[in-house]
Amino acid sequence: MKKATIYYAELEPFRAWFREGRPVLCYHKVARKPLRARVRSTFIPPRLFAAQMRELRADGFRTAGPGACLEEGGGRQVVLTFDDGSASALRTAAPVLAQHGFTAINYLVSDLLGGINRWDTDLGEVPDRLMDEGEVRAWLAAGHRIGAHTRTHPVLTQIPAARAREEIAGSKKALEDRFGLAVQHFCYPYGKVSRVVRDMVEEAGFDTAVTTEPGLARAGADPFLIPRLGARAHSLNFRNVLLRLTGRRPGFSPEDLRGLPPAA
Repeated sequence: MKKATIYYAELEPFRAWFREGRPVLCYHKVARKPLRARVRSTFIPPRLFAAQMRELRADGFRTAGPGACLEEGGGRQVVLTFDDGSASALRTAAPVLAQHGFTAINYLVSDLLGGINRWDTDLGEVPDRLMDEGEVRAWLAAGHRIGAHTRTHPVLTQIPAARAREEIAGSKKALEDRFGLAVQHFCYPYGKVSRVVRDMVEEAGFDTAVTTEPGLARAGADPFLIPRLGARAHSLNFRNVLLRLTGRRPGFSPEDLRGLPPAA
């Protein structure tokens, strides 16, 4: 049987593995998937999100920022990240986070605040409304953080170096000027990063950057290549259906985690 794609849907399969480092979970839209949606993995049902937060809290996890996950000590910590700045993060996720005393970081596409996910809709995806300035301020007032996710969400490894540098540094400056705070953390669009792009992020003055490579963060790891686990519902594929029919847990087993490094 083909090895499962690693994603986070529930705590149980990860419980022992999470003791080896600190998990960084990646979310996009906390909403039911529209019928016409093309990329299922960017939607997580509100009930599942609430269950995930409840489970983490009951297991003794506290939330931390991207920088703290690379420090020694601190107990059981999880970093909750949102890519793109979907308004659903404020509308649906924030009340659940508050209920459990959790905080999160939202990586914003600086030129598209108050707009829609144009990088997706240009390819036929359903539109998703992004937080406007007032909503970002409400997100910050609730104790959460913001980071930069470029100006327009391009694939940084596929555009000229000069434009990539402006997408990276320009998004930082735009958000800092608009919200009057230091923007220290970056997220690579689509998780695409090269050594050149990684160095551009460091040169722009960021402290950390997150990828979509699976793994756990730990002290001493490269702060500009922090791994994450995408959070979503279990896929309705043949493997998972077969597991359900045989009375086993869908998704994957702890054995699927063997061979994954504790950090990128």
